[in-house]
Amino acid sequence: MEHFDQIIKTLSLTLGAAWASGINLYAAILVLGLLGVTENIVLPQGLEILMNPLVIGAAGLMYLVEFFVDKVPGVDTGWDMIHTFFRIPAGVLLAAGAVGYVNPAVALAAGILGGGLAAGSHVTKAGSRLLINASPESVSNWTASVLEDIAVISGLLAALYHPVL
Repeated sequence: MEHFDQIIKTLSLTLGAAWASGINLYAAILVLGLLGVTENIVLPQGLEILMNPLVIGAAGLMYLVEFFVDKVPGVDTGWDMIHTFFRIPAGVLLAAGAVGYVNPAVALAAGILGGGLAAGSHVTKAGSRLLINASPESVSNWTASVLEDIAVISGLLAALYHPVL
């Protein structure tokens, strides 16, 4: 039973990190790094780099930039277009790193699934933002941005602390 629980936890971290990176890569890295460095979670060996203070600092800075850029209609669309080239490959790397150094085939399979999940969450976010930006008022853009951040943070916490969900 313990082996089964470990598999569920690994799958949850793998898929949760990949999903979150497709929406807000920097928040995902920041949350995982801070949880790891404060010993609230034990990151697998492949993700221990996220606990490095330089990585946490860079992720925090980029999260702040994205937090403000994401509130400006039109600018957020450009930001999402550029980040297609960051979020999806990062989803691959986070998913592959989450399974650790078990077996190269497992890491590759996790990377493939993680990349697909990151692509799906990224396209959903970017597409919904295009629709929201068509609205003449700006409150919906701010609301969507804040809800995305809340979803990433709470989604990662749920994946880590309640993996069966």
